[in-house]
Amino acid sequence: MKRNKMKQVIQHLRSGSTEIAEIPIPKVTYGTILIKSHYSLLSSGTEKMLLDFGKAGYISKARQQPDKVRLALSKMKNDGVKNTVEVIFNKLNQPLPLGYCNYGEVIDVGEGVSTFKIGDKVISNGKHAEYVCVPENLCSKVPKNVSGDNAVFSVLGSIALQGIRLLKPTLGESIAVFGLGLIGLLTVQLLRANGCRVIGFDFNDDRIKLAKSFGAKVVNLKNTDYLSQSNIFSRGNGVDGAILTTTTDSNMPLKQAANISRKRGRIVLVGTAGLNVS
Repeated sequence: MKRNKMKQVIQHLRSGSTEIAEIPIPKVTYGTILIKSHYSLLSSGTEKMLLDFGKAGYISKARQQPDKVRLALSKMKNDGVKNTVEVIFNKLNQPLPLGYCNYGEVIDVGEGVSTFKIGDKVISNGKHAEYVCVPENLCSKVPKNVSGDNAVFSVLGSIALQGIRLLKPTLGESIAVFGLGLIGLLTVQLLRANGCRVIGFDFNDDRIKLAKSFGAKVVNLKNTDYLSQSNIFSRGNGVDGAILTTTTDSNMPLKQAANISRKRGRIVLVGTAGLNVS
C-alpha cells in the first residue's frame, strides 16, 4: 500500500515547542524534485536560535525583531490595533518547518527538470522530513565516491566557504575565526586547506580541542588573554583577516576582531553579532 503521509520536524513559534508532525507527502510541481531523505543535518546555531526565539516571551520576541515592531506600529496606524494583533497572532500560530541540510535519493521529478533523474543521490536545502520537495536549482548531485553522511554537510560547508570567499585570504596569511561551532570548525578546515595560518577563539573546551586537532592555534576566551596570544600568533603584526561565525547579540566579537587585526585587515561576519561599535 502506497504511503501518503510522512513525518516532519516543526516548531511552534508562539510556544517554542518542537513536534514531529505527520503530514501529507508533498507532490512535485514544475521545476521541482521529490527526495526521499537519507540524512538530515542539524544546524545547531541557527536552529537553537529559532528554538530560543520561540520560547521567549512576547516582549523578548519584539526586542529581537525591532524591524517587525516598526512594521506592526505602521500597520496599526493604517488598519487598527485589532486587525494588526490578529495578523501577528496568526503568524505566530503558523508552524515553522526546521532544517536546511538534506541528503537523499530522487524518487520523482517535475515537468521542466533536466538536471536530475529518478535514482540520483542529491544534497539540497530540504527540511527535517522523510520526504522533501525542492526546486531543481537548490539541489546538487553527489559523486558516487562521497558518502551520504559526508555529503549532508555540503550546505553548511557552502556557508563557511562563502565567508572565506568574501574575505579573499591568500597563501600564508594569518586568519582569526571567532566562534568554533559547526560552521566555525568547517571554516577552520577550509582555511587550513587554503594554506592559511589559523587562530580560533571560543569558550567551549570541546570545540577548542577539535579546532586544535584541525591545525589551528586556539584561545579559550574564558581564561586566556586573547590580545597577547593573538599578538604572538601574528608575530606582532595583527591578523590579516577575521571571520565571525558567532551567534550572539554582544558587540564583543566584532570589537575583539578589530583589536587583533592589522591596519586594513578584513573582517567578515558570517553568523550574528552586535554591531554597535565605536
